Amino acid sequence: MQLTNKVALVTGAGSGIAKAAAKLFAKEGAKVAALGRTKEELEETVAQIESDNGEAIPLIADISKPEEMQQAIQQIADKWGRLDIVFANAGINGVWAPIDELTPEEWDKTININLKGTFLTVKYAVPHLKKQGGSIIITSSVNGTRIFSNSGATAYSCSKAAQVAFTKMVALELAKHRIRVNVICPGAIETSIDENTQRRDLEDIKEPVEFPEGKIPLTDGKPGTSEQVAQLVLFLASDASSHITGTPIWIDGGESLLKA
Repeated sequence: MQLTNKVALVTGAGSGIAKAAAKLFAKEGAKVAALGRTKEELEETVAQIESDNGEAIPLIADISKPEEMQQAIQQIADKWGRLDIVFANAGINGVWAPIDELTPEEWDKTININLKGTFLTVKYAVPHLKKQGGSIIITSSVNGTRIFSNSGATAYSCSKAAQVAFTKMVALELAKHRIRVNVICPGAIETSIDENTQRRDLEDIKEPVEFPEGKIPLTDGKPGTSEQVAQLVLFLASDASSHITGTPIWIDGGESLLKA
């Protein structure tokens, strides 16, 4: 098992990519702190890990709230005495709307959760990671890094582009502490995040583009799965990627090479 005796924090662990990663981390021997805002979803994740003989705890916290994140990470230290891996995955798509219709409040909500939330997750985890080194993996997106044709996704794309810059800055700062920091950029993945996207009045600003054979070349249009992304996250969390830091990795079946 690749993560024996490691302790991992996974944010957004109630569903999707983070849930798949939490379960895979546990299967590979890690103790998992599953963090999110929905108690029932987190308890289900923990129950599934425990039913497979893994060890996990649920942590209820809003990643955009400093006090909640500080307390949650302290709970990990109190429970297991260490923290080795941080998968900062939690985020929202938020409101996608024309720039003149997007409200300051909608902008702030997306930036606060996606970007400030990443900052707070890493900030409060770092003192624990510094004790023995470790790995931080941040979930960005193809949007804002290679793809800019999803009109109206301005706040989301800006938050995702900023996460890549954040990763590179922090990777260099933390290298002397043997803490690696990398960022993944998924394309179309089968998760529930699209159900939480509020799209408004996009018809007039979207540029018409057709992909007759599908917009994901590797799979003829079929989206990837959370489990495929979890395998990438496991690689970056493990010693198999011990010389990789400050690196964005796109996992999209070639989608962002076709669709810019």
